[in-house]
Amino acid sequence: MTELGNTEVQMRVTLSYYIEPNPAESARNRKLRYASHGLRFAVKLPDEEDNTFRGRINKAAREEGSSSQHVADTGWRLGPNLRDRGSLHSDQWVGPASDLARRGVVAVYPVSGWWKDREQLERYHRSARFALIISIQTPIPEVDIYTPVLNQIPIPV
Repeated sequence: MTELGNTEVQMRVTLSYYIEPNPAESARNRKLRYASHGLRFAVKLPDEEDNTFRGRINKAAREEGSSSQHVADTGWRLGPNLRDRGSLHSDQWVGPASDLARRGVVAVYPVSGWWKDREQLERYHRSARFALIISIQTPIPEVDIYTPVLNQIPIPV
């Protein structure tokens, strides 16, 4: 992908997951208490260190005494304020191929829901299944982006 240099490319990220509705009658009309849990996705910035990225999305990974820095990730069509509603999140990033090649990490992370607040139901031990689809488009069809990406994905044996 680095051979494309400053050629504008597009990356679409789509995250889909199932939520369990809150069994409490009073939560049915409360948007923030209806879902069992939520998931979000984040993409590492081109010049961001892996540990810095991990700390940005995971409080437990931050060094003691440090706080999360709000980082403006430009190039997204919708951005997190518009895409992070419901249980199907999709957004498109447009920018130079060299920036996309230096990003290299996508994270899916949990956000709160009623599983956290209703500990007596012990739902916090359940796994959360999801689907993450990433597609990349370039204006030059002869460039092989599939093989380099495939080589970076570990294949379970």
